[in-house]
Amino acid sequence: MLSRAACSAGARLAPALGALGCRQKHSLPDLPYDYGALEPHINAQIMELHHSKHHAAYVNNLNVTEDKYREALAKGDVTAQVALQPALKFNGGGHINHTIFWTNLSPNGGGEPKGELLEAIKRDFGSFDKFKEKLTTVSAGVQGSGWGWLGFNKEQGRLQIAACANQDPLQGTTGLIPLLGIDVWEHAYYLQYKNVRPDYLKAIWNVINWENVTERYMACKK
Repeated sequence: MLSRAACSAGARLAPALGALGCRQKHSLPDLPYDYGALEPHINAQIMELHHSKHHAAYVNNLNVTEDKYREALAKGDVTAQVALQPALKFNGGGHINHTIFWTNLSPNGGGEPKGELLEAIKRDFGSFDKFKEKLTTVSAGVQGSGWGWLGFNKEQGRLQIAACANQDPLQGTTGLIPLLGIDVWEHAYYLQYKNVRPDYLKAIWNVINWENVTERYMACKK
């Protein structure tokens, strides 16, 4: 966290800074389970690298980019602000996406959801198996790096499947509220599944935390 003196100095930079004048740095969230807890479906080496290296890099780069953006905002340098947008989107999206992803997984996961989420899946996709097949297909079809998502369309009150390229955040780019994300960047599976993405996608269903997905669904319905 910034010191009080640093906050005071930041607050004096320019009135336009507003809430950005003094902020707490983003930090890497702890995993709610051990690195090896998702084995054999996702091995410990992948989880450790994915969390402690890849996600950590997004967090660090996001903090650096936001600091640069604050400076540009204080100077009224619109050109610099615009130039920083891709880095904000990429690293901010990477932080958002992975923070959701870790909670979407659990060593006690798998199976099917229950209650209102299951009924909504049946309503919007016909059956759980059809939903699972569609999300798997969409995720497998991402060209290069990206994510497959189950999201909630608040305006229509319905579930929707979407794919996002790179680290584009679902809600920020499509308006859908993220419920379940499947990371299909190679760093999420290559050390274990090589270039066979479908094998990884088949395995990940065994560790989906439906309690977490259901909590997200119920929260966004309010």
